[in-house]
Amino acid sequence: MSDNNKNNKVLRFGIPKGSLEAQTLELLRKSGWRISIDARSYIPRVDDPALSCRLMRPQEMPRYIEDGSLDAGITGRDWIVENGSDLVEVASFIYSKVSLAPTRWVVVVPESSPVRKLEDLEGKRLATEMVNFTRQAFAQRKIRVDVEFSWGATEVKVAEGLVDAALEVTETGSSLRANGLRIIEELLTSTPQLAANKAAWADEWKQAKIKQIAMLFRGALDAESRVGIKMNVARENLEKVIALLPSITAPTISHLYQSPALKGKEWLAVETVISEHTVRELFPKLLDAGAVGIVEYPLNKII
Repeated sequence: MSDNNKNNKVLRFGIPKGSLEAQTLELLRKSGWRISIDARSYIPRVDDPALSCRLMRPQEMPRYIEDGSLDAGITGRDWIVENGSDLVEVASFIYSKVSLAPTRWVVVVPESSPVRKLEDLEGKRLATEMVNFTRQAFAQRKIRVDVEFSWGATEVKVAEGLVDAALEVTETGSSLRANGLRIIEELLTSTPQLAANKAAWADEWKQAKIKQIAMLFRGALDAESRVGIKMNVARENLEKVIALLPSITAPTISHLYQSPALKGKEWLAVETVISEHTVRELFPKLLDAGAVGIVEYPLNKII
């Protein structure tokens, strides 16, 4: 790394290259950092002089965090386990635009295989990216398995009979089933993890900076599935409208200016935050309850 290490007021932060890259960059932007990347560079430009970012494969990120080349970064918890890294796991996230659930590392075999449980793989050949973890998992069960590293296309190797089984990552299992594979056991679940090395976590300034990133990421992710709504309601209809509104705490209610156009009625402005998926069902009910002028707006963060 080329950062000036004499400057202790810089946090060296790893951004995962690959499937989580776009979402992590978007979260940084929603969190208030302006960030850009040259297509030929692994060094993003960011408008915060206290933050120095690097793009890196999540598989190797834990090693560089642990040895101090990076102070912190986003990687998968699976790769922390695989590398045997002794890191401070600050926060875990579900990236809602990438995944709606933790990813699962599962042992798979061809649908036609006689293998029904892990013990049936005694003396068999298994391919995976997670070599260290797999060897440890089978050793704990006292099952002798020949584990080999797979550079990719692991599902095809199992389907074509090049190996007897694989430890492969999935979310729903649909891709595995489409390739004629059957899950026999789940060995690990994983989510994106904000992790730091112990030296950075022991530094008061760096810990505060890492916590700031965690808080803003969480706020941005919480906002992704919610929207803000506001509407006007006559006092006489207020209770009916409020009864329909789910809210993080309670709706905000304020009085409207009593202009002559209101014809003596007391009108109120109601504002709240709701889950986006409830909008299509909720809005017709609000109109029937007497709400008017309903406005929906997007949110960047909920803290």
